[in-house]
Amino acid sequence: MKKLRWQLIIIFLTGLVVGVLLLAEQQPTTQVISTPAPEQGGVYTEALIGSMQRLNPMLDFANPVDRDVDRLLFSRLITFDSRGIPQPELAETWNVSKDMTVYNVAIKSGVKWHDGRPLTADDIIFTIDLLRAGGTFIPADVQAFWKEVDVQAFNDTNLQFKLPEAFSPFLDYLNFGVLPKHIYGDKKLDEIANMPDNLHPVGSGPYQFDRLVVENDKITGVALSVFGDYYGKKPFIEQVIFRYYPDGPSAYKSYQDGIVQGIGQVTDDILPAVLADPALSVYSARRPEMAIVLLNEKDPQATFLKDPIVRRALMEAINRQALINKNLNGQAIIADGPIFPGTWAFYEGNETLDYAPDQALSNLKNAGYTASTDKGSPLKKGDQALTFELIHPDDATSQAIAKSIQKDWAAIGVKVQLTALSYQKLVADRLDKRSYQAALVNMNFSSSPDPDPYPFWDQAQATGGQNYTQWDNRMASEFLEQARTTTDIAERIKLYRNFQLLFTQDMPAIPLYYPIYSYAIDHQIQGARIGPLYDTSDRFTNIVDWFLVSKKVRQTATETPAATQP
Repeated sequence: MKKLRWQLIIIFLTGLVVGVLLLAEQQPTTQVISTPAPEQGGVYTEALIGSMQRLNPMLDFANPVDRDVDRLLFSRLITFDSRGIPQPELAETWNVSKDMTVYNVAIKSGVKWHDGRPLTADDIIFTIDLLRAGGTFIPADVQAFWKEVDVQAFNDTNLQFKLPEAFSPFLDYLNFGVLPKHIYGDKKLDEIANMPDNLHPVGSGPYQFDRLVVENDKITGVALSVFGDYYGKKPFIEQVIFRYYPDGPSAYKSYQDGIVQGIGQVTDDILPAVLADPALSVYSARRPEMAIVLLNEKDPQATFLKDPIVRRALMEAINRQALINKNLNGQAIIADGPIFPGTWAFYEGNETLDYAPDQALSNLKNAGYTASTDKGSPLKKGDQALTFELIHPDDATSQAIAKSIQKDWAAIGVKVQLTALSYQKLVADRLDKRSYQAALVNMNFSSSPDPDPYPFWDQAQATGGQNYTQWDNRMASEFLEQARTTTDIAERIKLYRNFQLLFTQDMPAIPLYYPIYSYAIDHQIQGARIGPLYDTSDRFTNIVDWFLVSKKVRQTATETPAATQP
């Protein structure tokens, strides 16, 4: 009995010790963590490939490196996030009339130009007047658009835009850099183009012009500094310097020599070295471009192009990933439709057509196309052979891509003749006149965040417009027409989803790929991020968050372990 009591005591003491240990394990633990917090300071220097012409947003349409600098110098009424959703910049608010023909825009009060003068609605109207009468400097379609829009100022901070009809993509057209009226007065754009002010501009953006970098009487760079009275969030980096280089290798060497900390464009010839450099962070994003093969449904010699079965087979026969890897160094994304992925209008549930040459050939044979006894001859249906002409731009990349497509189509019994043309002749002599059978083209949607596909696929554009395929689908056109006359984004999403389903079903053209744009910055620069681009200068969308200088902030983190299960 005595022995048993000792066993009970031992069991009790053991349980007590275990209980104490378990309680100790479940007590919260506190850790002190140091995290970097950005501070003002530092200089960031970036290599741009190209040369400066004029620092003026009305004159930079043809020069990307000018747009890069102008993006930091000049403000716009409206900007867009990576999904294409409009965001306020100079605009404080905007509202739209019920019939969508009147837009009232209130701009932020207290906005200053870099010389200290106030920015008002008159500056915006002055800039729009330049867009209306832009001569050779402003794209013709932009000039034509603004000539139909009535603009008036109610006071210094309130504007009204009256459109001739409802037009959902209107906010795209408010994405222009505003110029100061008090600098340029009543001058026309051709006079402004020759003014010295284009070499020491006055804007209202987060950075202001500091000085030109001149070596041997040649402009080799431009220095910008933080604008202290900027109306938005003040950037952390105090100074941004751009230096100009003729090509990618010289830009990368400048980085290796410690002259620059970033490369504005990573070209194919330096991509492998940049990717292998442990000190560089590479940021890549989809360009606002799409390579596509247009198919002319109304060509009298290639009537088989009307057949969705043939068009689908042509799509499935192209090894698009191999084409990208071989001809573009892998720097593109396979395209599955006419609306860009990553945007609010893209329908992810749409069918994707993968490389399937055996399936393509089988479908053609099931549709009545048979092989000839002559080796290398195309498939035939009756007396019509699957042979046609593919026109393409005469640059080296386009020619290589066209040859890849030709080879893939030959593998399923489709014979294609290639014709290289200058881009001007391709458009003016063949596409505009609908005098072609198939055309490899690159569609560029720079500075057009709204996805509106109407100009290229609506029935009304088949004659005289840009519906070069002459696709004749009434239901698809109705979806497009409704989508550009409503501001309800949920309704537009539904309409564009339906349009994309019909496009894939009919396949009036063959989407190939979306090109990729890459830039690189030293890992010491923090805070950078990138999304889908509408212009290469969009890589600076969040430059106010970039930082070089930081301090460690001590933070405490308390962790409570989960209770131990018996």
